[in-house]
Amino acid sequence: MPTAIFEALAAAAFLLHLAFIAWVALGGVFVQRHRAVARLHLASLAYALVIQIGPWPCPLTLAEQYFMRRAGRTPYETGFLLHYLDRIVYPDVPQSWLIALTVTVCAGNLGLHARAWKRRAALRLRRPSADGLDSHRPHQP
Repeated sequence: MPTAIFEALAAAAFLLHLAFIAWVALGGVFVQRHRAVARLHLASLAYALVIQIGPWPCPLTLAEQYFMRRAGRTPYETGFLLHYLDRIVYPDVPQSWLIALTVTVCAGNLGLHARAWKRRAALRLRRPSADGLDSHRPHQP
């Protein structure tokens, strides 16, 4: 395969990685009214925490490094966040700070999920039942 294809695939992996990070960081905003989105976002939060805290590399990092190698470039040795964000946004930030930031962002998003869950639960309590009686009132003959 031509080098340009591997360069494009490395760039695509990079962009997908950025999109996933944005989704994890900001996705809690979209969970207020959409249960399916909420479930997907909760799974994404869990995955982000496991990958960030655990000893496993992110598959997107591995893919980007692989395509870089195939394109004839030397891939970076650290994780995605350390390689890109450390250079651009957080010069010389320790890995422990990035983990703390990830945990903080995930905790904030979980707070948004909890708020949405409480809101939906309150709406269910106020909604009349199918028989016309309010669901929170006991049935009276």
